[in-house]
Amino acid sequence: MQKGIAQQDGLIERAPADFIDGVWKSLPEGSGIASHDPARPRDLVWSAHGVDAHMDEAIAAAGRAFHAWRAVDHDARVEALERWKRAAADRVDRLARLIGLETGKIASEARAEAGLVATKVDITLGPQSAGRVQGYEVAAGETRVGRCGFRPHGVMAVLGPFNFPAHLPNGHIVPALLAGNTVVFKPSDKTPAVGQALAEIAEAADLPPGVFNLVQGDARPAASLVAHDGIDGILFTGSWPVGRRILEANIDRPGRIVALELGGSNPAVVMPDCDLKQAVIECARAAFATTGQRCTCTRRIVLHPDIADRFIPTFCKVASTLVIGPSDAQGPVFMGPMINADSVDAVLAFQDALHARGGRVLVQSTRIEGEGHFVTPGVVLMDRFEREHDQECFGPLVQLSIAADFDDAIDQANATRYGLAASIFTRDDAAWDRFLRECRAGCVNRNCGTAGASGTLPFGGLGLSGNHRPAGAFSVDYCAHPVASMIESGDGAAIPPGMLLDDRWWRD
Repeated sequence: MQKGIAQQDGLIERAPADFIDGVWKSLPEGSGIASHDPARPRDLVWSAHGVDAHMDEAIAAAGRAFHAWRAVDHDARVEALERWKRAAADRVDRLARLIGLETGKIASEARAEAGLVATKVDITLGPQSAGRVQGYEVAAGETRVGRCGFRPHGVMAVLGPFNFPAHLPNGHIVPALLAGNTVVFKPSDKTPAVGQALAEIAEAADLPPGVFNLVQGDARPAASLVAHDGIDGILFTGSWPVGRRILEANIDRPGRIVALELGGSNPAVVMPDCDLKQAVIECARAAFATTGQRCTCTRRIVLHPDIADRFIPTFCKVASTLVIGPSDAQGPVFMGPMINADSVDAVLAFQDALHARGGRVLVQSTRIEGEGHFVTPGVVLMDRFEREHDQECFGPLVQLSIAADFDDAIDQANATRYGLAASIFTRDDAAWDRFLRECRAGCVNRNCGTAGASGTLPFGGLGLSGNHRPAGAFSVDYCAHPVASMIESGDGAAIPPGMLLDDRWWRD
């Protein structure tokens, strides 16, 4: 059986395996789960057959480890995460190459993501988030205090996406461990090698057996995981259709935490007083970064009529001249390939559907012939954005519309079932204040694109973009639940009216 590049080149430290209860469990050879370089699809990166029984074993191991891990002193868990950070920092080069190989990301994006794995520890241990797992006290009387503490949920299922296969699951794993939970991690079947690399970081961090577990697989073990009686929470980043299936599988478990970070049909509003260069650069960057395969990519641009004639030709020129190439290209490259051929087909089909609905294709997205899943950016001008036609296209295709005025621009920006990110480009403080107040999105930006977020802020959306459990600096909030306590230190309990007492009852 051919070894994949990940193993051949030493980018992972062992043959394909699951990591359960602190032990590596070899996977049978085969192509049941396989990843290929999207720029060179004939190049095998990682392959193996999954083992269905491993999921039950991993959940059982996490359940056994939970009670001891939750009892560990907070400072000891902090030290474990510091080891996690050091192990991640030591592996940045290998991890960056793995990300580039499995996702097709350009080198700068792959390296940036690899670096975020260690950075997430610092953010999680920082004052924006770590303080919310320590609890607090309030005075509740002369001799009574109220105390809020935080208790871990238990076994947390983490399901990772392909587009940020290291950063996004790591953003769930680190806060879950800090709060005292144990983890069962199921990576995307499109990026199994990066998933194994995260397990190797966990091993290097010397976590107790069962605290972190990795199981590879496709949709079948993922479905088993999210419906399993042995888990206490589900932390998922991915598409709305999969998020819906997770909710359906847990409809009779209202006490199980389900934190969903889903897709987006993100708008950008461009006003006539904007800095045109800034608006064009940021809209193009946010629309086409990561080949449009980000949940925060700008999908819809709403133009004020007084800026449309200047913005459209400039934006189209930028879109049509972006440099496209593989992750290891020599020289500057803006866009890599899409993850697979089906994703390319979906973008082109969506473009055809927009054209059939009356859209005018200003820059045509086309498949680049030859090796690799490469596609050019597309720009389509629509008459108007309507909620009933709203759909996320996960690729480098952006729609434009021209609003009648600012009121109409806000209406069109909100014409979506999603609500993850939005931007406005304006110098007018009053326009910004109104947009911030009225735009229905969890991340609302001014004079910068929708794609890109600060880890020191919350990250999440509304509608089909999520369920009001933002990640980022707020991720610890869904990794523990509050427990309220009233603590009395005196003995002067007030006697309620109607309670008849005799002091002799308390005497020996």
